[in-house]
Amino acid sequence: MIAFNLLIPIPLNLFSSSYAKFNDFIAVNRFGISIKIDKGSAMKVSLKTVLTLTTLFFISACGADNSADSMWRKLSLDNTVLLTLPHGKVVIELAPQFSPKNAGQFSNLTQQGFYNGTKFYRVIDGFVAQAGPKDGSKKDKSVPLLAMESEWHTDKTWRFTPVQQQDLFAEKTGFKDGFALAYQADENANSGKAWLTHCPGTIAMARNNEADSASSHFYFVIGQAPRYLDRIMTIFGRVVYGMQHIQAIQRTEVVEGDYAVDHRNFTEIISMQLMSDVTKDEQIHLEVENTESTAFAERIVKRRKRNNAFFYKKPPPVLDVCQIPIRSRLVK
Repeated sequence: MIAFNLLIPIPLNLFSSSYAKFNDFIAVNRFGISIKIDKGSAMKVSLKTVLTLTTLFFISACGADNSADSMWRKLSLDNTVLLTLPHGKVVIELAPQFSPKNAGQFSNLTQQGFYNGTKFYRVIDGFVAQAGPKDGSKKDKSVPLLAMESEWHTDKTWRFTPVQQQDLFAEKTGFKDGFALAYQADENANSGKAWLTHCPGTIAMARNNEADSASSHFYFVIGQAPRYLDRIMTIFGRVVYGMQHIQAIQRTEVVEGDYAVDHRNFTEIISMQLMSDVTKDEQIHLEVENTESTAFAERIVKRRKRNNAFFYKKPPPVLDVCQIPIRSRLVK
């Protein structure tokens, strides 16, 4: 029998009942994990397990909070917005923990009924769907400008669930509180910067050329992730229900030579309300996947390895943070 130690700090509660079948050759203590590999048939199982668990332990060591081990997280009615379009309803989860002033102003405007009747005036296929009051109008000028909240500083106690190292746009990518993010460590490695990423379904504040010129206009990402906008725009939420209705918003851009879309056909916002202000019989209650859970960390590992028989040729073990949909479910 061969035994060796992976000296990686891990939370003991990582070993839930799903790992019971490995107890014959795994021992955990406060120093790390000891894996014993037998010769013969057990060798195949042990080696495969070593690879999987090593990845999970890396996730744990990088900061995934396995103490919150529920697979689902209930959304607060005070932190979700119900957007009603002519063709369906959409639910948005706000992110005040990352962009408090922008999320706060959007929430306040929503409660005032500011967006009711406004239209999506800039909708580009494969890019964004942008809405807001008429530029330069009295309504437009009535809203104060916002400072950019595109990134924030972190210290050594800050944690997130990592997805990929050496992403094309960042040192690391991952998730926190259901939101896709990127991270860059400082030189001393005890601090760094993090920012939300422009994955499909995110909602962000539109602005002019000046950094601190956003006010009320916003956009949804409806195409390939325009990650080049990361860190220069303020993302303040994401769609958690009804993305098909966002994708169905009338495009306003046409190919050269085609007839322009009449502004009367632009998609109108019927209403926008905080979910807590919606009548109880019309409220949409949701739970979303808990990105701080062990189950989510395991899903990341499986998605990267792509062991499904469909992949008769194995792709590289690369996982784009924007290619991991966060699941939602309706609850009563």
